[in-house]
Amino acid sequence: MAQPDQKKFFENLSGAGKAIAVLTSGGDAQGMNAAVRAVVRVGIYIGAKVYFIHEGYQGLVDGGENIEEAKWESVSSMLQVGGTVIGSARCKEFRTHEGRRAAAQNLVLRGITNLCVIGGDGSLTGANLFREEWSGLLDELVQQGKIDRESAEKYSHLNIVGMVGSIDNDFCGTDMTIGTDSALHRIIEVVDAIVTTAQSHQRTFVLEVMGRHCGYLALVSALACGADWMFIPEMPPADGWEEQMCTKLSENRARKKRLNIIIVSEGAIDTSNKPITSEHIKNLVVKCLGFDTRVTILGHVQRGGTPSAFDRILASRMGVEAVLALLEASADTPACVVSLCGNQAVRLPLMECVQMTQEVQKAMDERRFEEAVRLRGRSFENNLNTYKLLAHRKPQSELPISSFNVAVLNVGAPAAGMNAAVRSAVRVGITEGHKIFAVNDGFEGFAKGQIKEIKWGDVGGWTGQGGSLLGTKRTLPAKHLEKIAEQMKANKINALLVIGGFEAFECLLQLTEARSRYEEFCIPMCVLPATISNNVPGTDLSIGADTSVNAIVQTCDRIKQSASGTKRRVFIIETMGGYCGYLASVGGLAAGADAAYIFEEPFDIRDLQSNVEHLTAKMKTSIQRGLVLRNENSNENYTTDFIYQLYSEEGKGVFDCRKNVLGHMQQGGAPSPFDRNFGTKIAAKAMLWISRKLKETYRKGRVFANTDDTACLLGMRRRALVFQPVVDLKNETDFVHRIPKEQWWLKLRPLMKILAKYKTSLDVSESGQLEHVVRHRRPEESEGVPA
Repeated sequence: MAQPDQKKFFENLSGAGKAIAVLTSGGDAQGMNAAVRAVVRVGIYIGAKVYFIHEGYQGLVDGGENIEEAKWESVSSMLQVGGTVIGSARCKEFRTHEGRRAAAQNLVLRGITNLCVIGGDGSLTGANLFREEWSGLLDELVQQGKIDRESAEKYSHLNIVGMVGSIDNDFCGTDMTIGTDSALHRIIEVVDAIVTTAQSHQRTFVLEVMGRHCGYLALVSALACGADWMFIPEMPPADGWEEQMCTKLSENRARKKRLNIIIVSEGAIDTSNKPITSEHIKNLVVKCLGFDTRVTILGHVQRGGTPSAFDRILASRMGVEAVLALLEASADTPACVVSLCGNQAVRLPLMECVQMTQEVQKAMDERRFEEAVRLRGRSFENNLNTYKLLAHRKPQSELPISSFNVAVLNVGAPAAGMNAAVRSAVRVGITEGHKIFAVNDGFEGFAKGQIKEIKWGDVGGWTGQGGSLLGTKRTLPAKHLEKIAEQMKANKINALLVIGGFEAFECLLQLTEARSRYEEFCIPMCVLPATISNNVPGTDLSIGADTSVNAIVQTCDRIKQSASGTKRRVFIIETMGGYCGYLASVGGLAAGADAAYIFEEPFDIRDLQSNVEHLTAKMKTSIQRGLVLRNENSNENYTTDFIYQLYSEEGKGVFDCRKNVLGHMQQGGAPSPFDRNFGTKIAAKAMLWISRKLKETYRKGRVFANTDDTACLLGMRRRALVFQPVVDLKNETDFVHRIPKEQWWLKLRPLMKILAKYKTSLDVSESGQLEHVVRHRRPEESEGVPA
């Protein structure tokens, strides 16, 4: 990595004299257009020529009009479009030596030696072979008289960077491929719709999702909707699964559950590598149980529709990283893929990733299924382990014997995904042998004694519900410490799990500070960050923020579309978030905003004036719509009304203005797949941590925990989930404005500005290091280190 004192800035890099071509290949995936847009705009921004290659490798081989120079306006309004605007095609010719020679000739004639390929492992393997053969192909072209020797020497090596666009998430080395999150959105939309009809008729639904060789979509959608059973190629069911599944389904019905959901990956197999089809499962359920059963095959619905906010941001970040990698590439650097690890963009050698991806298939073919799961990487393995914890209720006789009582409560404003976290915590806690108590209405309810035991079945169907089913209040415990301590004593509470926003963090601080006065608070306590504002210290992401960003982006898309066919128009949109500008900034990046005003980045009248002038200049070209976001507390004087009036006045004769205050629609709605999955995973991890702490702090017949490391916040930090003592996070927090002092997403803001054609400074010091694919090992878990 670059040292902090050797900062590297994007604007100091020059692409002058370089030509970059971008193509999409293989199956389409939502978000590919966002990646193309980022490559084009960032390439032009640094002074390079950028070319579209239409119709994938076919266009590369055919040349002619298929290779077209891209302009800044060429990629306007494509961010929200699904599929790939520049087209994708399977190409047999490129698989031949002659085809690749024709492709090389087409690139050399235009002086293109930098290729950005967006596709799956087949597309990227083809690109790597092309690169390896490049100098030989040029020699052949010289001999045939199709290019001159001078051109062959000038364009002697080809740089290749890949971005993985695949809805299956089947590429090793990256946590998420472009398109996966959007495909999950489509699946979950269908599941949520099916749940209502299935409940009406007490039906069983078998849903078949895509994933010929990879079960990621089936696994995560099963986690996100609380499916009764799941079939994936990496984990074939044990022999006798038919009987086990039917027993589980009938037990669930006996517990008054009115529906069953079974999710099947299209590549599902048994331990003998024989396919398990959705039709076979349906027939089995009907024959054994007589349940009314229906099959729904989602098919290409999963590839369609508009990209999710996550995919737009992922693709935009990857696009910038790809151009950066091409600029820094030399004849000696191997072809690389830009990828996501945790919350960080990384570069990995392309062929290392491809080889590991192929190893997974080989392991499955040879029935080494545990090895296949491990090779898929930590994200897949974590998902699978969480699913196993939650999916099948063990009989009472198999549960560990524990005398511990754990209380779970929500604090602060409601956030989508809170209920998924509660469900996960309750079920993992029960599996660990504890009694779980649900507290209604936060600490206010705690003080009033609104506490009751919650059972496995009580949280069925909670994952897809928005808001907070337990009820939540912003009240801090300081006023009610005595009553809360009394209730803890009366209910023999041995541990506490608090799910909420900034208030939840403050609550745990208050309880920790009160330990010296109240022994009842000397127990293991954990906070899970859940707030749409994403303003909790100690974590990059909070439960609920993804759902909220998606709500903002969908609304911005609709608002922008409302002006199509009319004259030029600029929209001023106000977002929530308190003093935290996360929603405005990340929403702005995903919606293609021209500016986003936030508290963390002070602005004055000169900034506003320059923004208006910039928009006016843009509106005089072929661009017809502008989008400006403003965080609700960004500035007490430059209000949304003020900015609206300023833009209206200054834009007279060029564009007109409209304003929208999005309000509480940002807080409502069903949780996104990401929030369901994130809430489920971190709650399971937190409950296992609580179990461990209970055992460690149990002495002489009671729990006594008063050290800092027994009151923690579990947050995502860059690449890992980390337990951090809340007292250690005090110094990282601005309590007046209720935000962390340092926020990672501020680094994304220059990216939004560059994509909106502003000259700005982008620190890329953390980029540039080519890493290696790490075979996943299980790290030892502890506080303050990756868990």
